[in-house]
Amino acid sequence: MRYWRVKDVSPATIFLATRLFSRCVSSKLFIGDLSYDTNETALRDAFCEHGEIIEVKVICDRSTSKSKGYGFVQFSCEKEATTALEKMNGEFLDGRSIRVKYANKG
Repeated sequence: MRYWRVKDVSPATIFLATRLFSRCVSSKLFIGDLSYDTNETALRDAFCEHGEIIEVKVICDRSTSKSKGYGFVQFSCEKEATTALEKMNGEFLDGRSIRVKYANKG
């Protein structure tokens, strides 16, 4: 049986492995299928019961300033984000069933 040593693994492989593992759990969530009427205050209010929120962002069109129907919520820790994902995925917010996933890093 062969054991891998760090010097046997290329830096590129270590970098890719680190990126893959860091994507598994994150404190930032992607919120999709938002109502176009949902603003950052409503999104914060819907998620605040699941933990301390650092940042809320609803993505808007530059020219019209209207919501594009998705946004992000960042929690202070991964555990709170995981709880929010489990509880909020598929829930209704402003009349629409929302999708909640971990946000991709990069």
